[in-house]
Amino acid sequence: MHLPPLPALRALEALDRLGSATAVAQELNLTQSAVSRQLKTLEEQLGVTLFLRGNRALRLTPQARSFAGTVRETLDRLTEAAMALRLDPSGGALNLAILPSFGMRWLVPRLPDFTRRHPEVTVNLTTRLRPFSFATEPLDAALHFGAPDWPDTHHLRLMTETVQPLAAPSLLPDGPLPLEALRRLPLLHIQTRPDAWADWFTTQGLPPGPLPGPTFDQFTAILQAALHGLGVALLPDYLSTSERAAGTLRPAHEAAPVSLGAYYLVWPADRPAPPALIAFRDWLALCADEEDMLPR
Repeated sequence: MHLPPLPALRALEALDRLGSATAVAQELNLTQSAVSRQLKTLEEQLGVTLFLRGNRALRLTPQARSFAGTVRETLDRLTEAAMALRLDPSGGALNLAILPSFGMRWLVPRLPDFTRRHPEVTVNLTTRLRPFSFATEPLDAALHFGAPDWPDTHHLRLMTETVQPLAAPSLLPDGPLPLEALRRLPLLHIQTRPDAWADWFTTQGLPPGPLPGPTFDQFTAILQAALHGLGVALLPDYLSTSERAAGTLRPAHEAAPVSLGAYYLVWPADRPAPPALIAFRDWLALCADEEDMLPR
């Protein structure tokens, strides 16, 4: 089967999004009859019914709406690819999804060294808080926290994260607290790690029980909440170094920092790694913890 013509696909996508042929004609700067012809051509070429016709209005069938969603994703990816090509015609770009706190605090300070070593590579950073499908996102690799369980990917271990409970001095007038007293304070939670506090209490040998407290979407927000005395934050050591040194955050319990996971670079296993990704991966291997292993 030949690919449907691009103007017809654009008309279908616009009809799904806008809801009327009149709006499609206005957006695409066409007449309504031209839009109708494109949609009819698409229906004839595909050999399936795409529209429910009635009351002088066009409505997409459920199957056509699903197809229109795929068309929209494909058009978006083509647009992004064209922009990347225009910005970097040499093809030396790396599109990387980062976790905001780890990306900004750990990766970005190291990037100037990569740029000096590989001036031909442009690293484009996009924030993603949760795993996604490389099949539907125009990204070459991503930073991932937890276990190396991202499906259909290779991975490189970057850093083991250690965490400890920290709070503003106003919440700790008598110093670090026993576990039971700590559990009764407001505990600050992060959306992407809903079990972090429960896992931490388990490592201390205490069944967690109810753990009340507000939830935030990023560590930077939790850090600020802890600094203002809103509760106790289970913060990574790399993220709280300056605050601990200044005394604006203090340990809320005497236990040593513990590890609840590690950070990884992940990239799709179903396609050859482009040269920019290979250069970036090999450079990151030099930055990783000494005890961590190379890609596997």
